[in-house]
Amino acid sequence: MASSADGTGFEVAGWVDRLGGHMERHPNFWIKLGNLESRFLRDDLGEIKIEKPIYIAGLARSGSTFLLEALASHGSTVTHRYKDFPPVFTPYWWNRFLGFMPEKAPLPAERAHKDGIVITEESPEAFEEALWMAFFPKLHDPTTSAILDRDHAHEAFESFYRDHIRKLLAVRGGNRYLSKGNYNLTRLAYLQKLFPDARFVLPIRAPAWHIASLIKQHTLFKDGLTGNRRALDHMRRVGHFEFGPDRRPINAGDSEAIANICDLWDNGGEIEGQARYWAHLHGKVADQLEADTELKNAVLIVSYEELCTEPDAWIRRLFDHCDLSINQSSIKKLAEKVKFPSYYQPKFSNAERQTIDDITEPVAKRFALLAKNASSSRVNDP
Repeated sequence: MASSADGTGFEVAGWVDRLGGHMERHPNFWIKLGNLESRFLRDDLGEIKIEKPIYIAGLARSGSTFLLEALASHGSTVTHRYKDFPPVFTPYWWNRFLGFMPEKAPLPAERAHKDGIVITEESPEAFEEALWMAFFPKLHDPTTSAILDRDHAHEAFESFYRDHIRKLLAVRGGNRYLSKGNYNLTRLAYLQKLFPDARFVLPIRAPAWHIASLIKQHTLFKDGLTGNRRALDHMRRVGHFEFGPDRRPINAGDSEAIANICDLWDNGGEIEGQARYWAHLHGKVADQLEADTELKNAVLIVSYEELCTEPDAWIRRLFDHCDLSINQSSIKKLAEKVKFPSYYQPKFSNAERQTIDDITEPVAKRFALLAKNASSSRVNDP
């Protein structure tokens, strides 16, 4: 979804609204249609292996889009694109249909976030959340834990999801599936159970800057989506609840903490609420990584600040972790795109900054230690 022509709102095409609405109202129909597509392609799909899928999972505004675009630039990776929605349940048939349409030059536009990132229909995007919502309808209910761990099982989803990935690999001719999903933060162990060789990339950002960005985007989306039915419906259908009138926090297993966060947001405590949300979500992920060595070894923690300060080294580390080759020329081109944001600055008072630090610093230190220990392990690994 891009900014509207006048820059005041968010634009959603009429056919996208209508087809997306049908998908939302009739998820079982679309699941059956996706399974029919898979049966039609059964012989071809049987030859396709899912090897080392890559999952970028970080709280919104952590730098995940750059990481997605960087990894998507590799010729081996396959990911969802803007053109895949709404009919994301049937990627093979939809992309074959698009192949018969007259070719049009891509029209770049700044995305609705107004953060300088320019997109086209071919740009990579996070659209698999629509699949998760069809099979797990309570995932975005803040009163319910969204944690999916190794003990979880959903045979119908797992079969559909594996076939879905194979279809994307088939239609795009790659061999490594790449996904960006903020909500995968609560599904890391479940995903590793499904794909034991998966690689996970976890961006994390300094809390004060991160919270400033979250608040800026929430204000922007609240203004742009209020009274804009099409755009608000579109955000819900694609599973983006990070900002705007329908903002919903991720419940990482502590409903009392989430209730407190929602109460703060609803009653003027935006900054404290964001700080507690940052600590809640990242704290639960830290708990999991500290207790699960197998998962911790599959995760690369990417510091946004270090990425901006030393882009060449971090891009090399990113591609090495994902087992993707990259030459120095490509590293240089990607590094040129990395920079600290210049379009806003945190404007917190001293008291507000102290509140953020008091709430988030203990969790931030845990992540710094996890990242340091992981780096030491890689250096000492023979």
